[in-house]
Amino acid sequence: MSDDYDLDTGPDPATFAAAAPEDPDPDDPVHAVGVGPGNLDYLTPRGERAISEADVVVGFETVVEFVADRTDADLLTCGYRDEAATLERFAERVAGGERGTAVLMGDPNHSGYQFVGKVQRAVERPVRVIPGISSLQVAASRARTPMEATTFVTLHKSGDLSEDLDRLRRDVGDRHLLVLPRPYDLMPGDAAAELLDAGADSELTALVCERLTHEDEAVTRTTLDDLAEHAGGDEPADTPFSDLSVLAVRRD
Repeated sequence: MSDDYDLDTGPDPATFAAAAPEDPDPDDPVHAVGVGPGNLDYLTPRGERAISEADVVVGFETVVEFVADRTDADLLTCGYRDEAATLERFAERVAGGERGTAVLMGDPNHSGYQFVGKVQRAVERPVRVIPGISSLQVAASRARTPMEATTFVTLHKSGDLSEDLDRLRRDVGDRHLLVLPRPYDLMPGDAAAELLDAGADSELTALVCERLTHEDEAVTRTTLDDLAEHAGGDEPADTPFSDLSVLAVRRD
């Protein structure tokens, strides 16, 4: 595995993943598959094939659970604490000639580049991303916020978020916003408070889309002003919203 990184000082593994275009014709690549928003009706056939044909699959436990019955591969699950050790085991299997697939929630291009970078650093070989359907795309449909008129920011990552927050503050009111919150210190209420502090119209329409495509999907329509009442805290009890949320703010 390559040298260690510190997300507070760099290098960010997302930067490593985005350093160059993919090899157009890689030999025996490792696949990084977006599994969709949790409803397997949204798993693409190409992604399912990469999972089913793998010898070993790696990913966060909650993601791997979604696809466990779609493959006979050995499943390597991790959390943040054992992520590096698990990816090292995955890399050893791949180096031994086994077909490897990493699985990520949604679409890796929308919030998964840090994990893609970690996989790529671990295996030290080409990684082919297989995009998926993300909750972001579904939220854009629910909120009717066309992507070309929308600023998207993910807060669901480690490291410095000042540039991401600056983009939201700059574009609020001029463009639609789609935001992936970070459980639980940067939830929808916190994002709303940040926007109001930037001078946003308090009556802008905000939609909090929770558990999209799941049976218990919920969409709360409110205003920035009312949403900001839920700002503060860093525990599940401090917010009425799920950790599976997308915030949409219309430019109205």
